[in-house]
Amino acid sequence: MAKPGEVPRKWWIIDAKGKPLGRVASLAATLLRGKHKPTFTPSVDMGDSVIIINAKDVVLTGKKPEQKIFFTHSGYPGGDRYIPYKHMLKQRPERVVEVAVKGMLPKNRLGRRLRRRLFVYSGPNHPHEAQKPELWQGGK
Repeated sequence: MAKPGEVPRKWWIIDAKGKPLGRVASLAATLLRGKHKPTFTPSVDMGDSVIIINAKDVVLTGKKPEQKIFFTHSGYPGGDRYIPYKHMLKQRPERVVEVAVKGMLPKNRLGRRLRRRLFVYSGPNHPHEAQKPELWQGGK
């Protein structure tokens, strides 16, 4: 079993250009949880930090851009908003990827802690060069 203080951390870059949204989100969730490590322990935060670049170029297959709906609610009566994903990809492509990854992480304190290590950028530039991130070349 891995102990929280003994877990080595790395920074990964995932290039989302031309890749399906679900595959990018699934890979990011796997890296954030630490499931790619041989000492994976489900209850321990042992994941790595993930930077997703080119979120504006992520692909939704089939009719999903028109049919899939992004839902938000302001908290007030009648405050619900339904936005098609094709509009969200134009307005806030980072949010589309963040919501997809959020749905693949645990829905508890551990999941909230893991989401803090996810950084999504719509273009190819990011401000994390000091952390020396590596481009993910592995499978999946």
